[in-house]
Amino acid sequence: MRAVAIKDVKKFEIKEIEEPVSVDGKVVVKVAKTGICGSDIHYWVAGEPVGLVMGHEFCGTVLNPGSRDDLNIGDRVTALPISPCGHCHACLTGNPQYCRETWNEAVGLSLNNPGGLTEKISVRPDMIIKVPDNITDDEVAMVEPTAVGLHAVHLADIKIGDRVLVVGGGIIGLISAMFAKMEGASSVVVSETNEARGQKSVDLGVADKWYDAKDTKMVPNLLEETEGGFDIVIECCGNSPAVSQALSLVRPGGKVVLVGVSLGTVTIPTVMAVMGELTLQGAIGYTKDEFQTCIDLMATKRINVLKFVDDIVSFEGVQNAYERLTSGKDSAIKILVDPNK
Repeated sequence: MRAVAIKDVKKFEIKEIEEPVSVDGKVVVKVAKTGICGSDIHYWVAGEPVGLVMGHEFCGTVLNPGSRDDLNIGDRVTALPISPCGHCHACLTGNPQYCRETWNEAVGLSLNNPGGLTEKISVRPDMIIKVPDNITDDEVAMVEPTAVGLHAVHLADIKIGDRVLVVGGGIIGLISAMFAKMEGASSVVVSETNEARGQKSVDLGVADKWYDAKDTKMVPNLLEETEGGFDIVIECCGNSPAVSQALSLVRPGGKVVLVGVSLGTVTIPTVMAVMGELTLQGAIGYTKDEFQTCIDLMATKRINVLKFVDDIVSFEGVQNAYERLTSGKDSAIKILVDPNK
């Protein structure tokens, strides 16, 4: 079957790989839609590991239910793509996202577990979740990133009336902004280097204002406007300038939630965190309950995630999609891949 795999630095190839089979009770799924994630972009930019078939945000139908007696062929499903051990303290307390084994065998993030940039995948039976009929495939492919944003906002512990800054206007940033408003933030501001994305955050109704992160006057201007800084800053880029900006713009005693992931070292002025007695909160993934909550919110029409979807491409369009998402000029926030297109 066909798959899109990393070939080199910023290069994909469409190749043939073996079809998955049900081993150890795994569920075999025919992929319907797959989302392109920011973490996927890191691997593409690095060009390694060569041969990696990414795609951990997906929707599909069951081809083989494996050990799941409650599933039938043709059922529509998604899954937590993670691989938690199930018996450590993190897993036993309902936090598999920081189990030390969670990402070792993750779907689309490990060489021996191809993700949704192919036609069929096999997934651990305990991670599979059946989805209701009133959610479209496009929405289901958005559950995973939506859960990341929900988890970040839960950790931020936003109070009604809080002023919130989101650093980074990618999909996680805009979903975090959306949930911040739902939690009662009095104002939500996005900082972004890409003008098209920044304006889009306001046009989509998830941010009240956006500011150009490249503007050298942005930090002093925002400190003046907020009379000392934001109550909460959610950082969704993961690079040194973005994290430093987050530390600069949170008020003394405030909280910075670090959602952005970097594969390299990030250098930050820790003196700002010390002098301001700031709370730095890491955020990775989501709990299983939060994942299910996002499905429920979509099913009850409490949230609209389709407004973030800019395009749906075939395997042949994946290379261009990644180039668009990293151009720094394109307004695209989320691009989905349809293996059947």
